[in-house]
Amino acid sequence: MHSVIKSFVVLVIALVAATGAFAQSAYKIKPGDALQVEVLEDPSLNRTTLVLPDGSITFPLVGSIPASGRSIDSVKSSLASALTSNFNKQPTVFISIAALAPPPVAVAAGPVAPPTIDIFVMGEVGNPGKLLATPGLTILQALAEAGGLTAFAAQKRIQLRRADPNTGVMTKYLYNYKGTSNSIKGSTVLIPGDVIVVPERRLFE
Repeated sequence: MHSVIKSFVVLVIALVAATGAFAQSAYKIKPGDALQVEVLEDPSLNRTTLVLPDGSITFPLVGSIPASGRSIDSVKSSLASALTSNFNKQPTVFISIAALAPPPVAVAAGPVAPPTIDIFVMGEVGNPGKLLATPGLTILQALAEAGGLTAFAAQKRIQLRRADPNTGVMTKYLYNYKGTSNSIKGSTVLIPGDVIVVPERRLFE
């Protein structure tokens, strides 16, 4: 009798796991989702990455990959293929949903809250993700609110990505944290939807 019950419990657990795996494989990724990425051959690449408003993710050694509207398996295949040139053979990549994009927040009746804008900070910062910023926030202030740069940040190659409100075309601007004149300044004021990407520094950089 006990063996029958044990077999039934194992079957239920297997069905639940299979259902969860199917649900994730059928899910279409959306901007604002957080993806957990693991590379079996190089655990130093394991990380959680946010799907940006333009529908892409950024990943070390690869750069930007389209993700929105695609399945997890599709993005996993693209990422593995893009990483292949850095390994002896195509690496084994696992991707899962770490967190779903938060739903829109309903505005409650009462005193009017101060206006905020959505800014996204990705890459080598202390707390990557979405910032609810007050208008007038600068790129330098946004990096500070995101926990500052990590020891692995490429300080001279920070990117500000800004979409044209009419065409949706994303333009990249270079920001040098060291403050040289051939880049935008730390006093650059951010606008809604701006994305700051702090890449990982290269060897000897």
